[in-house]
Parts: sequence; C-alpha cells; structure tokens
Amino acid sequence: MHLSIFALGLLSFFGGAQAADNDAWPIKQTPYTDAVQWDHYSFIIKGQRKFLFGGEMHPFRIPVPQLWEDVIEKMKAMGMNSMSFYSHWGYHEPLDGELDFSSGAHDLGLLLEYSKKHGIFVTPRPGPYINGELNAGGFPLWITTGAYGKLRSNGTSYTDAWNGYMSSVAELVSPYQIHKNGTVINFQIENEYPQQWTNQNEKIPNYNSVDYMEDLKAVAVNNGIEIPLTHNDISGYVSWASDYDTVSAGGNVDVHGYDSYPLCWSCNPDQCSSGSSGNWVLLDYQPDFQRSSPSNPWFSPEFQGGKVVPIAGYPDGCADTVGADFRNLYYRHNIDQRMTAFILYMTYGGTSWGWLGVPFLGTSYDYSAPIAEDRSLRDSFYEIKNLALFTRVAQDLAKTDRIGSGSNYTTNPSVSATELHNPDTDARFYVVRHTDSRSDEPVTFQLHVNTSAGPLTVPQIAPATSLKGHVAKILVTDFPIGQDKLLYSTAEVFTYAVMDGKPTLVLWVHPDESGEVCFTGSHKGQLKTCAGCSDVQFNVTEHGTILKFTQGPGLSVAFVGDTRVIMVDRSGAYGMFAPTLTNDPLTPVNETVLVHGSSLIRGAQISSDVIAITGDTVEDAQLEVFAPSNVKKATWNGKPVDTKPTPHGSLIGRISGPPKIELPSLGPWKVQDSLPEVLVDYSDDGVAWVNANHQSTKNSKNDATIPYLYADDYGFHTGSFIYRGRFTGIADGVSLTLYGGQAFGFSVYLNGRFLEAFPGSPGTKTASGSLLLDFPENALSQNITNVLTVIQDNSGHDQGAGGALSIRGILNATLVGSEGFDSWKLTGTAGRSKGKILDPVRGAYNEGGWTAERLGWHLPGFDDSNWPTASPSEGFDNATVRLYRTIVPLSIPTGVDLSVQFELSTPGGNSTARALLFVNGYQYGRFSPYVNSATRFPVHPGILNFNGDNVIGVLVWAQSSNGTSVGVNWNITEVRTSSFDTHFDTKDLQPTWGEERLLYA
Repeated sequence: MHLSIFALGLLSFFGGAQAADNDAWPIKQTPYTDAVQWDHYSFIIKGQRKFLFGGEMHPFRIPVPQLWEDVIEKMKAMGMNSMSFYSHWGYHEPLDGELDFSSGAHDLGLLLEYSKKHGIFVTPRPGPYINGELNAGGFPLWITTGAYGKLRSNGTSYTDAWNGYMSSVAELVSPYQIHKNGTVINFQIENEYPQQWTNQNEKIPNYNSVDYMEDLKAVAVNNGIEIPLTHNDISGYVSWASDYDTVSAGGNVDVHGYDSYPLCWSCNPDQCSSGSSGNWVLLDYQPDFQRSSPSNPWFSPEFQGGKVVPIAGYPDGCADTVGADFRNLYYRHNIDQRMTAFILYMTYGGTSWGWLGVPFLGTSYDYSAPIAEDRSLRDSFYEIKNLALFTRVAQDLAKTDRIGSGSNYTTNPSVSATELHNPDTDARFYVVRHTDSRSDEPVTFQLHVNTSAGPLTVPQIAPATSLKGHVAKILVTDFPIGQDKLLYSTAEVFTYAVMDGKPTLVLWVHPDESGEVCFTGSHKGQLKTCAGCSDVQFNVTEHGTILKFTQGPGLSVAFVGDTRVIMVDRSGAYGMFAPTLTNDPLTPVNETVLVHGSSLIRGAQISSDVIAITGDTVEDAQLEVFAPSNVKKATWNGKPVDTKPTPHGSLIGRISGPPKIELPSLGPWKVQDSLPEVLVDYSDDGVAWVNANHQSTKNSKNDATIPYLYADDYGFHTGSFIYRGRFTGIADGVSLTLYGGQAFGFSVYLNGRFLEAFPGSPGTKTASGSLLLDFPENALSQNITNVLTVIQDNSGHDQGAGGALSIRGILNATLVGSEGFDSWKLTGTAGRSKGKILDPVRGAYNEGGWTAERLGWHLPGFDDSNWPTASPSEGFDNATVRLYRTIVPLSIPTGVDLSVQFELSTPGGNSTARALLFVNGYQYGRFSPYVNSATRFPVHPGILNFNGDNVIGVLVWAQSSNGTSVGVNWNITEVRTSSFDTHFDTKDLQPTWGEERLLYA
C-alpha cells in the first residue's frame, strides 16, 4: 500500500493519435516457461490475451482459512479473474529461523488451493517488506532492534535474515504456477521500493539497492519461480523497469507497474497533502507508462479499492467517498488510459486483529472495500461487477491502441470520449465521460464512431445517450458475441454467454435511459418479455438490425435472430451474475450461465437436466436462470427450487430468505484483577521477567538513560509492557519519557499507589509521552526498597526501513532528588522471555504482557470457576486493570451465514478507559475512546463458534483513580441464507489453555 499517488499531470481530453506499429512490440517471456507472456498490450496466458481485473486480500487479516474461500468465491462472482495477496514475513517467522507455513492461518498452501479450485489467477507478494499499514511494515518484530543493520539493503545481516523466509515462500508457490497446473501467474518481489538510482534523471545506479533486488530475484528463481517477476513502483519514480534502464544498472523485474490512489488512500485527506488529485479529477497515467515501460502492459498492481480509516475522527469509515460512482468513473478511466491489468487494493480488507496494524490505524482494516470487513457486500461490489464481467468477455480489449481523445468525438462539447482500437480485429471501444470530470450535470450526446460499415453517429434512431452523475460509459463497435457481432451499442455490454451454440447478450443502461444496439446482418427482432421496458423498436437498415429500447427496474428479453438479448438497468445488472461451469480461469463463454435475482451467486454446476446453483440471499427473491436448453430443473444450495419455464427460455422460481436470528445476551460475567505487579510484595522473580540491564543498544537512538529500557531489545514487541524499577532512600519525583507509537498510553504507580497516567495525545501523530511527577511524602520508605511500576501499551512500530526501528518502551527514567534506580525488571508477552511463542496458531501479534494475557485468562479452557461475578458495565472505582470473562453458546442454523459485531462503550463517561476485546482467545478489538473513535468490532465465524461455546473476554484498563466502566454488546448486521458452511471445525484454530501459562505469573 502506497501513501501517495501518481505524480502525473491532470488529464487532457485532446490527446492525439497513439496507434503503434504491431511489429514494434515483441512478445516476451521468462527463460523458463511460455505459459505467461506479455508485450506492450497485455499479459498473454496460455496463448490467450487476457485483461486482468483483480483484487487484493490479506490472508493474515482474516485468520480463518475457511473464510479465504468465501472471499475468493466473492471475487470470482464479482467478475474478477485475478487476485493478489501479501505474505507477511513477521507472521510466518515470529522468531528468527522458526518458519510456520502450516498451522492455522499460516497455511498459504490452502489459499493457493482455493484459488486453483475456483479458477482465479494469483500474484503472491511476499516482500520481504510489504508496508500494508502493518506493524513495522510486515517485518518480523525481532528485526526491529537495529541488530540486523540497515533494512531493505544488501547488508549481510539483513540478507541472512530474509533469505529463509523468501526461499520458503518461493518453494511453497512453485508447484502452484500456471504451467504446473496451478493458477499463479506472477510473483512480486519487494514493495514500492524506488531505490534503483541515486539520481534517477541521470540514471546513476544505487548499487546497494540493485544488489538487494538481484539477491531477491535469485532466491525466487533458485527456489522454483519460473513465471514473471513483478514490482509495484510509486509516485513518478522509475525503478526496476528494464525499458528505462538503458545503462544496465540491474535489479530489473520482468513486468513493472505503478500503484495509484487518486482520491487519497485515507478517509482523512490531510494525510495525502503531498499529492491528492481532488475528488473526480482524473489523472493522465500515460507519460509515466510511456517513460518507464512502453514494451510492457500498462499495469497497476495496486489501484485504489478504498480508503483506510484513521485512528480518530471517522467512526463509520468513509465508504461513501469511494462508492459506486467512484468505481464507475475511475475504473473506466483506467481502461481509457489503456491499462490492461489492475488490482484493486483492497477488495477485502479484513481486520488488523491483535497488534498487526500500524500505529495510526485501529483494529479495523475494512478499507471501505467492496467486500466489507464483516464480509457483507457493498454497492461498490455490484458496480465493479458491472465492469469486471464486461472485461472478462471483451477479448479484444486486451490489445488496443489509443487512437484519440476529446470532445470532438461527440455532439456535445460537455462530453468527451477516448477511442481504443484493436489492430487485429478492428473492434473499438469508446470510453465516454464528462469533459470536465468534476461535473455531474445531466447531459445528452451522440457519439461519432468508426465501424466496419464506415463512420456513424449513434444513436441513429433512439434518443440521445445520457450521462447522469459522476459516471462514464464504455460503448463498443464491431464487438464479437459468439459467431455474431455488434456493429455498435449505445448501451453498455454487461456480459454474454454462449448456450446451445447461440449467444445470450446482457445489456445495461442507467435507470430509464435508452439504448440502441445494431447487429450485423438482417435479422428478425422480437420482444419476448417486457419488465420495465418501453419504446422497444426493431429496425432493419443497410448496416444491420437495430434494437432500441428504454429500460427501468426489471428484466426484459428480446431476440434478434439467434441472439437472446437481456436488457436491465443498473439495479438489474447488480442482480445479474455469470457463474462458470468450469474452474478454468480463462472463463470460456460457452461454459458460462447467467443467474439473476439473488444477492450473490457463488457457483453453478450442471448434471443431466439439473443445474445446481449456490449462493447467498438476504431476502426472499425470484431466481431466474439462463442455461442450456437441456436444463429443466434447478436446485438452490442443494434444495430443489419449484421452477417454471419462461417464454424467453429461462427457468424462474422463488427462493427463501434467511430466518430471523437473535443473539443471546452477554453474561453473566466473571472478573479478576490483572495488575498485581503494582504491589510492593509482588514477586518478579519468575520466568516472565527479565533483568533490564543493557548498557548498550544496537538501535541508532542511543540518547536514553542507562540501562537501556527498550522493550524490543529484551524480546518483547507487542501490546503491553510492565516495568518495575527499584530504588532505595528518598526521591522527590521522577521524570519519564516513553515511546509507544501513536495513541499509546501509560500509567505510573509508586509502591502500589497510583500517581498519574498519560492517556494519549488525541488528534496528533506523536509516538511519545512524558510525565514529570512529584512523589507524595507518605508514599516512600527510607528503609525498604521502593518500587516504581510503569505500565504501557504500544501501538506497534512505524512503517519503512527506518520506522520499523522506532523504539518502544522507556527512553528516559530519571529520579529527581536521588542518585537513581538500583535495578529494572521488565515483562511482556508470555514466552518471549525464554525466546518462545506459546501460542503459535494465533501467533506472535495476538497478546501483550498483561497478567491476564500471560496467564491465559482469555483462552478457552481456562478455569474461572472461583472468580467473583461482576459486569464490565458496572466497572470499578480505582486505577487498575481487570479482565472480565463470560461464556456464551451460539446455535446458528445450518445454511445461514451472518455478520456479527461487538460494540463497546463507556457508560460512565470516562473517555480515558482502554479495553481489549478477546473472542475465543483472539484479540479482535482495541477500544480507547480518548484517542480512537472505533467502537464497533466485527468478528468472523471461526473466531466465533456459530455452533458451540464462545469465550468472551474484555480487559479493561482504567487510567484514572476514579476507575471506569465499559459496556459490551453484540449485534447482527446482516443475515443471509448461504451455501457457505459456517459450521466448520474450529478446534485447530482455537488452542486451549495449558498449564505452561502458570509459569508466567
């Protein structure tokens, strides 16, 4: 994920001809396989040019492998033919040399199996640095001490550190490559690494970075990667593009691409002050592509798929700013710019559960993506589907020259168009939009087009075509549909399928707009079904048979010769799906059916005369199936549907929506204090504690008090740290400076007495906090050792090679009026003091160092029978930490999927409270209303047991002597009948409590 956008000029609508000589663009491939080739126009996969329209998801952000299949099915249903994913080095190598690609959500082989099963092309992106709004940018946290030298360089220590991980990813991916019966087509190395040159314009190489990239390439190839290596560049840089590297600097990948976030990657536009283009302002990507990679396909490995929700100020996100119209206009503009491959970052964002995320974000990584964090589908999902399914069947779109652009293509100067021409087939695509892309004024126009029948101005007989709102249209000429051809169409092509050797074409218009389509040849036209249509007319002309129509809500069907034409408006297109009968990612049109009416169609299979359809619906619906003529019956999620044939050759029947589901109330709750460390007589002699006595540090920030109290130096990296500093005699006070990342906090106690807390700095990016505290006279003892206890959380490490090395812990601890501390001890996540990961399935990012976490009170199987009963909403009246726990059974019916969220609040009004939400051992919500606006936390099946007991834990930290209370509720945001089985076995994902935890008191 990139934190800026292309440094490109704004779009000019009067570009000249850019047609190219085909002979100038050789087809390229790696030395190892021709299964994936590429040239100036597009990728060529198994000999077939493909327009790649894909989405990004992160398996580690949805740590339930069964749900990866759910996301992949939804991507495929959206019309996407490809996906990419980050692999997270820190998640897979939590300790130096200890790699995990098999337990729980670490099993990336399952992700590649699901991709193969459902026929979707894949690009793994393993880094080793991935950014991604992640703690240390995805680096393992053991590398953040400074002991491994300069990161993202050719340094020996750093190279040795990443070698095992990158080798393992390559070995894992190798058997899933496209030429080995898998679906992996590209392999990305590094991420947004514009370091090839010390001077880009003069092309002076940066050989340290070149050597690093050469090492990464060699490790990939030596471990079996034979498909193209790719890289995503940023903001006007040109690094690792072979066309640009005319001095043979080295380090270049096979296919170079650019990331772009034209509307800012954040809900807060102030975070993109370095280059946001402004809403609805289109960018001209051609100069950068022409400069960097003219012989490669124009490729965006990350194009804006949403926006992150910053830690404060946007409790409901900002999905409306990247809604349906954004998808409509900007993704069509990519086609205008002759991109033939782009991946939407993100298509499913997921959850930065535990301490996965970067400090400036909270738990949610919803990203305003088309598939929401809770796995429900936004309008943007359906809008993307309207375009993606078109690109899936528009074979000629994968090879075009950009002929021209401007308002001269239309009869209205307020409307401009770009002409794309396939030099082999003569097919043309006209991308039409407002000349001023910021305008949403309703306008009408006719379009001047070139066709095989000569120049035409269309529509010829229908009312002028409309543009209403921030939208664009792609109108076609000489567009093949099976054995037939459209001479032109002023309605957008949604998709087509070939059944019984005859095409079924789906056309769509915006509500109550008209369309006109001309079929080559003289055909008889007949309207079979009119639902929402009007002004339907057939005209035979010298150029072919014209069908004109106006369409509103509903689905209308006409026949023109042997071609069945389905007409829908925008909402009707939202309800139309085109599942394939094969897992071939090339998606042949003669193995495709059409299904209309439900909220999601996951798949279809035909056996004898029965079509078995799987999918979801949120309400009772009418299902309509367009399938080969031998199909006489249908099932929905395994159950027969009472269908009847229609006059236009489909089957129609009713399907039922979901039952009403109610969640049980949460409670009764048990409670236990989780801060014994503040007591003077508490023993810190156990294995949980380390002596914090380092006299030196590898970190470049070495201006701290001695001993160094950087938590990472002692093996503690995530969540909370607890320090106990001892001193004898009298002191007047203490000066403390701690680093914990944006929105962190800390509290200070002396001999068990609460002194003060740093609650965080709302609205700022500060990563540090300081307190100068006076000691109360009666809080000290001259004759016994005094104990200063400092408890802090840390919100993670910053991104970037330098940011990953940002310190966490105490920078300065100076006693006022005293010689200083005698000693310090430190604890954090259980096991880390002994170099262990106690919970390898949930992984290294799940827990911090609170007593409740170290002793496993949040885990299933822990015995809380002796705990007293109390509710978090009742709270407590002192500055401490407590863990509340309850067990709640669920019994969700089979065949039902639902989205569940927890909601936390502060009924007592104490905004400085901090809380962690645990669900069956997974930390799935961080609540800190003083610095973080998030209050709602979606939790997935697999984390929740939909058919069994659920252990819910809420750890509450009061940073005030008045104490606090936290309200905890849960609710359902969506219920759907579904073929997706939520009753899978969760045992392996939810390891239970073990006695080893008792060692870490």
